[in-house]
Parts: sequence; C-alpha cells; structure tokens
Amino acid sequence: MKDERLSQFRDAHSDRSSAEQVPDTAQTRAPAYRLAFNDPDFMCRDELRPVRLQLELLKPEMILNERGIESTVVLFGGARIPEPSKKDGARTKTLADLSHYYDEAREFSRLVTEKSMASYGREYVVATGGGPGVMEAGNRGAADAGGSSIGLNIVLPHEQAPNEYVTPGLCFNFHYFAIRKMHFLMRAKAVCVFPGGFGTLDEMFEALTLIQTDRMNRMPFLLFGETFWRSIVNWDALADAGTISPEDLELFRFVETAQEAMEIINNWEAE
Repeated sequence: MKDERLSQFRDAHSDRSSAEQVPDTAQTRAPAYRLAFNDPDFMCRDELRPVRLQLELLKPEMILNERGIESTVVLFGGARIPEPSKKDGARTKTLADLSHYYDEAREFSRLVTEKSMASYGREYVVATGGGPGVMEAGNRGAADAGGSSIGLNIVLPHEQAPNEYVTPGLCFNFHYFAIRKMHFLMRAKAVCVFPGGFGTLDEMFEALTLIQTDRMNRMPFLLFGETFWRSIVNWDALADAGTISPEDLELFRFVETAQEAMEIINNWEAE
C-alpha cells in the first residue's frame, strides 16, 4: 500500500525504469552504477544477510495483512506420505500404512476452511509448507471447500515445487528456515502435526518449546497418530527423567481423526 505522505517523491519503480534507459557506456555497465535495490549480486552479498532476513520477514507479512488474514491453523507433516491411491509406490510399508493420514489431513483442512469461510476467510486459514504429502493434502482440503490456503515453501537442494492446491497469491518461497517457521506461528490459533521426518520434528519441537517457555500462547496442539508419535518419541521417559515437567505432557493431545481434531478446536474456542 502506497504511503500518500510520500506521493510527492519519485517512486522506486520509476527510477528503476529510467535507469534501464541510460546510454550504454563503460560507466553504466559497471556493477557499481546499478541501483542498490535492483542489483541482485549486491543483494546476495554476505554483508546483506540482515537485510535479506528483514525482507523475508516483511514480504509475506505485508501480503497477508493486505489479504486481511488474521489467524491460521497450521499443518505440519511429512512430504513422503502418499495419497492412499498411490500407496503401492511408497518406499516402505510404514509409509504405505500411514497414507490414511493424507485423507485425514485433507478432510481436516476441508472442515477448517468451512469454518474459515464463515469469517470471510480471515480467520482459521489453513497454512502448510506448500509441498507434497501431508502438505498437499492440507491445501487440497481447503480447495475442496472452495477456500484459500497458505503455502510456505522453501528452496531446497533437491527442487521442491509448490503443490498445485496452494492459493497462488498466498504461496511464498523462503531461503531461511527460521523466518519460515516464524511465519508458521505468527498467526497460529492451532497447530496440527501429522507423521513426518526431521523437518516435521523440528517444526513440532520448536513450537512446543515456544509454548512451554511462554513465548507463545497456549493453543490446541494436536498430534495425529498416537501410535506413530509414541514410537518416535518416548514422551513419558522425558518426564520421568525430569528433563521436562509432567505438566509439559499436557501441552499437546493425540488425535486420530479430522472430526476429533475439530471438536477440540471448537471446544477450545468456546472456553
């Protein structure tokens, strides 16, 4: 949104356009002559990392504000969990067995998006990592309901294109994992974690730590698949060892179905 107080000054777009029309000389071809904000080589220098961090924080925040999105429901989960119809191609039997969580994520997102549309798409907007697997299911469920959803993608050594169900104007790409995780949680009213790998564990434990240390508000924190999560993390052993408090085990709940998760969220909202 343009600041009307600055309307008397020439804007950056105009200067960028004018700079492209200058005569081609040894001076104008030199990198030093480029406008700093229009110089990719300059912007990618190590010394500019603080600026890039700020830009990566600002861009999604400004766009989400312009779209009027006030709160989200976050879905974390594995990129490798297949759609049930494709489970025969899964690399392990366990992944094939976990494929039903694709459908649960899709149904849960459909229900959440119907709830969101009652507030004109401003509240409870589904947000995923924008990739395949559980993330795709989350964005797909929102599309099933006819609503919008957010995808927070990230550049990886192996290309990860956004899934086709993310709302195009709400599909973001990140360089910094830390800034991406901030955006996951800045508007969150609920966090739902489906089976996944290192990335899912990282996201889950960072969010739990923020809640445990009162850096983030308590909210519905739902782990889909109790058998899976108890086989991956010995939660009770952490409490028995004293490395976490017994009360910390109350920061999250296990659920199995989309309907069960929705009941917890709706009852939490009513409290």
